[in-house]
Amino acid sequence: MSYILSERSRRNLARVDTRLSKIVKSAIQITTVDFGVTQGRRTLEEQRILVEKGASQTMKSKHLGGLAVDLMAYINGRGSWELNLYDNIADAVKEAAIKENVAVRWGAAWHIQDICRWKDSMEDAMGSYIDLRRSEGKRPFIDAPHFELT
Repeated sequence: MSYILSERSRRNLARVDTRLSKIVKSAIQITTVDFGVTQGRRTLEEQRILVEKGASQTMKSKHLGGLAVDLMAYINGRGSWELNLYDNIADAVKEAAIKENVAVRWGAAWHIQDICRWKDSMEDAMGSYIDLRRSEGKRPFIDAPHFELT
């Protein structure tokens, strides 16, 4: 099944770097999971509010420069936070990024600078990140909806 981006998603991509926008537009056509763009470029004020609420961890977010997007998985038209859906979306983003020859980092596998170079599935990439963080005695920070240019 082929999906399309909603008008809202297209608006959220309008101020995003054209390379990332192309990747998202390509990924929606090849994904096995429907998704939308919930966040693109943010203002400094929007970012400050998100940090204050704990929804973001940094004031140096790539969203500020239009170099990041947050995607929401949809099942039967309803948003879902089921983690397994996001590694499927990440597989589609990876495929689209390879096609565009653009380096992308995924928020559920922070240790991989460019998911295009990861040889296994994005599910394996996330598992690798979780294992790495635990081996370091640290808690993994999983931001599965987040994709950014590196």
